[in-house]
Amino acid sequence: MKKELTIFLALVCSSAFAQQADKTIQKGNDYYKQQQFAKAAEEYNKAISADPASLLAKFNLANALYKQDKKVEAAQLFAELANNALINGLRAKAFYNKGVILSQQKNLEESIEAYKNALRNDPDDKEARENLQKALLELKKKNPPKKKEQDKQKKQEQQQQQKQPQSRISPKEAEQRLQLLKQKEKQVQQRVQSERNKSGAGKKKDW
Repeated sequence: MKKELTIFLALVCSSAFAQQADKTIQKGNDYYKQQQFAKAAEEYNKAISADPASLLAKFNLANALYKQDKKVEAAQLFAELANNALINGLRAKAFYNKGVILSQQKNLEESIEAYKNALRNDPDDKEARENLQKALLELKKKNPPKKKEQDKQKKQEQQQQQKQPQSRISPKEAEQRLQLLKQKEKQVQQRVQSERNKSGAGKKKDW
């Protein structure tokens, strides 16, 4: 996937708890930029302890976990943020990052849904659009059995069609119909013969 997982820098907040959290987030970001992801995660956890409502600390913690290859924990955090974040930009990036992790885990159906949600929150996200297209192509390559299912269905329909004409008239019914036809033919012949006899008897013979 092209796009790196996004790190949000701390925003200025008014409350004392939030200000303390912001300082800790900034410290975590510094560790993150130095690729010291475990230390960065520690700082983000401290920020969450100071301000449990800090979405930025949770977002950055998810990124740090991802960088430590703790993808399941990271995906869970991104999913929580995607569902609860009120800021569209944050929600979009959370959905996007969730999609990246799911794509890497070859969970294509869920990654496609995550990218779609990222685009719903940020329609201008080109990387999300590109990754969505890639995931859709991978899913098509992975699941071409639809064609096989269609072929199987066609074969079943053909077999049913072949069976149907045979099952409409059983051999017994065919024999009965043949006998009826023979009887009717015999009756017609008898009628014609009797009419001939009658017409022959009434004629005067020429001498």
